[in-house]
Amino acid sequence: MGRCATVAVAAVVLAMLVPVAAARSPAGTQHRLEGERPRAREAGIVIGSLPTGPLNALVDVRGVAVGHTTVIDGGDIRTGVTAILPHGGDPYRERVPAAIHVGNGYGKLLGVTQVRELGELETPVLLTGTLSVWRAADALVDWMLARPGMEQVRSLNPVVGETNDGYLSDIRARPITPAHVVAALEGASTSNVDEGAIGAGTGTVAFGWKGGIGTSSRVVPGGHTVGVLVQSNFGGELVVGGRPARGLLPDPATCDAGGCPPHAGDGSIMIVVATDAPLDARGLERLASRALVGLGRTGSTMSNGSGDYVIAFSTAESARLPLDRERHALERLSNGAMSPLFQAVAEATEEAILNSMFRARTVHGHRGTVHALPLEPLLAARLSAGRPSAGKP
Repeated sequence: MGRCATVAVAAVVLAMLVPVAAARSPAGTQHRLEGERPRAREAGIVIGSLPTGPLNALVDVRGVAVGHTTVIDGGDIRTGVTAILPHGGDPYRERVPAAIHVGNGYGKLLGVTQVRELGELETPVLLTGTLSVWRAADALVDWMLARPGMEQVRSLNPVVGETNDGYLSDIRARPITPAHVVAALEGASTSNVDEGAIGAGTGTVAFGWKGGIGTSSRVVPGGHTVGVLVQSNFGGELVVGGRPARGLLPDPATCDAGGCPPHAGDGSIMIVVATDAPLDARGLERLASRALVGLGRTGSTMSNGSGDYVIAFSTAESARLPLDRERHALERLSNGAMSPLFQAVAEATEEAILNSMFRARTVHGHRGTVHALPLEPLLAARLSAGRPSAGKP
């Protein structure tokens, strides 16, 4: 999108501030409901140069499904579960190559050692709040063991990640139940582009503003797709589309009786990366590490108290690892073909994080209020900076 087009889009959004996905046409165009907040790209914030997939979401990677359960109870519970299913088949018997990259290990990611040892996923991936990780994992194990063909299974490696939503939610209550997990798993859809304060992002905070679930995708030359989904709950110095937000926004640390929303950098982020490119675990580890490039572009410094994790997997059927085969003839991309994928994951991660904040609304919760990111001053600043000077075309 050129500068004039970007300015025009930003002007329209600034004047109306009306977007998000309510329904989709078969071609993937999105129809918005009045009063809903836009995604970054809809507001004129275009990240990178690669094209997006049809929905600009993790689910653009064929077969990947996403489901959310949002848990809101009284004034104190603001949490949830997000489920990512790598394909529509049996995740245990049709395993996908996978890797986990740890940028900063201050977190509770269950299943990491076996994924690193074997280079494969054998369950869906769940995201939730910190102290509910073990309850979510237990429910995932029950759900998996109850599936047909699992009667003799004696070992299972659930992969469950988290961020700490303890400012907006009473995290010590550990409110996640098996029903919440099952609803996210069985409600997962291959067209889900829901973002903001939903699922595992219901109670999260990013840069002192409301964070949440965000997603984006890129298509590289040759046709392979890289999709990203984030659970944003971290901080630092916010940068939006390469422009520092310092000086453009009010102080997000609006304090009340419960304290101030976290903004200095602690909190964590979970990044889930899917691709249809045929990659083995080593290639996926390389791809996962480049997602942190996109994280850094948003202003994160990966502070001491921020757990920064990337879970990456390939859905390519030629790279699958069927349980009943002793040998696998794996197709995989060469090292020399990886660079476009690196660019794709960096761009998609940056945009997914911005989407998580652009789409999120103000939430009142356990210890106070976290406000939605103010879009007007950000878009006004970009509009002013992008307007041609007098006498220039």
